Amino acid sequence: MTKAEKVKFIIDTLEELYPKVPIPLEHKDPFTLLIAVLLSAQSTDVKVNQITPLLFQRARTPFEMVKLSIEEIREIIKPVGLSPSKAKAIHGLSEILIKKYDGEVPRELDLLEELPGVGHKTASVVVSQAFGINAFPVDTHIHRLMYRWGLSNGKNVVQTERDAKRLFPEESWNKLHLQIIWYGRQYCPARGWDLERDIITKKVGRKTVIRKYYKKKTR
Repeated sequence: MTKAEKVKFIIDTLEELYPKVPIPLEHKDPFTLLIAVLLSAQSTDVKVNQITPLLFQRARTPFEMVKLSIEEIREIIKPVGLSPSKAKAIHGLSEILIKKYDGEVPRELDLLEELPGVGHKTASVVVSQAFGINAFPVDTHIHRLMYRWGLSNGKNVVQTERDAKRLFPEESWNKLHLQIIWYGRQYCPARGWDLERDIITKKVGRKTVIRKYYKKKTR
């Protein structure tokens, strides 16, 4: 099966499974999305969605956020983990948004990446999901599936993103990265993986991955 055939099968299958795909992190605008994505590092979307309403009750804009102390922010977000560094980043980026951008979240990827606590993946999510700018954020699910599907070598997320952008049509990126995330969670998880349910990997998957799976199952 060629890579072009794999790509078509993947796109067609995901479109059939997820014709409408929800954004996992609850938010109201670019700022609340930015904060939610920042909080999701080393945490789960479920946990973040439990915590952000508590934080946004106190502060839904950069102007309101800077009125809270870093310690107050930390106490609210403590359950998501890494709260000291995340609280400092949230307060710091809010100050920068006020001083440099009149409280607005910039649409440019490079400007977002200059904000405290905002890496390339976080910035890519924001431009994609908040502004509709074509991007292909790579999380652990996408990184794992691109390797299992034989579409990337799995060395690092930078290479995985480069391969995804090269293989998939640009107009599909924003929806497709969400579809792959949902598929990874439901059908192709890191743990408790059932290849018989995973119709995409079973069809297009890397042979070494499939052999390793069955070898482990027969032990």
